[in-house]
Amino acid sequence: MTTAIALADRGVIEVSGEDAAKFLHNLVTNDIAGLKPGEARFAALLTPQGKILFDFVVFAVGEGRFLLDCPLSLAADLAKRLSMYKLRAKLTVTDLSDSLEALAFPDADARPEVAALALAPDPRAAALGWRGLAEKGRIAATGATEEYEARRIRAGVPKGGVDFAYSDAFPHEADMDLFAGLDFKKGCYVGQEVVSRIKHRNLVRKRVTPYRAPGGAPKAGETIRAGEIEIGVTGSSIGEEGLALIRLDRLADAAEKGDAPMAGGVALAFVSRD
Repeated sequence: MTTAIALADRGVIEVSGEDAAKFLHNLVTNDIAGLKPGEARFAALLTPQGKILFDFVVFAVGEGRFLLDCPLSLAADLAKRLSMYKLRAKLTVTDLSDSLEALAFPDADARPEVAALALAPDPRAAALGWRGLAEKGRIAATGATEEYEARRIRAGVPKGGVDFAYSDAFPHEADMDLFAGLDFKKGCYVGQEVVSRIKHRNLVRKRVTPYRAPGGAPKAGETIRAGEIEIGVTGSSIGEEGLALIRLDRLADAAEKGDAPMAGGVALAFVSRD
């Protein structure tokens, strides 16, 4: 039997109408025009300067109907921002966070047999299993949120507000290029020129990077130093594994000098994604 985990920190925004696909496609970082019912894609809405305002999983649930699985704390702001961009587009934007919930099925390697409105493999990483949206309480969620968080961290998938700051991080810094959140073949969207320039000029200075800390990872928000040099800050963690936003050049310099990165009195061993 597949275990469902309710993700209480997630909200749901509906964008529906005959212009919904085109509207979202022209705004966000991924290909929504090609998204078919039963599929999901990871994407973000950026500032004109290319920084992440909101990130979300977009589910296509029918012709001209999309559900955005987003941080609950940002759901109202996301709905407001989308409505601001709407102009004369034929669509409606509705916050359904009070009636719908996001669920994870991390141990599912095939489609779970559940009564969900939307269900698809998590588009970011196969290790996260399936992800769905359903009416609140419709699906028995017996799994623990901590189990999902452990899988997310071990898969190296960053979480906004913990591993990077909204309105401050570029998509590459939040590893969106590594987790299928950016489509470099689609046309213009808000912030696209900056994202493209970062990719083609190899201007990525910081990234959320996995690490191991024998004896236990430090808490989130600890400054990481190598010698006297500040190289980053810790994010989410579980046991001896964690994620940290680091300056790549400073980490490389520290490795050359033999200076061990430290945070909260704990030595960190960073793990290559290669």
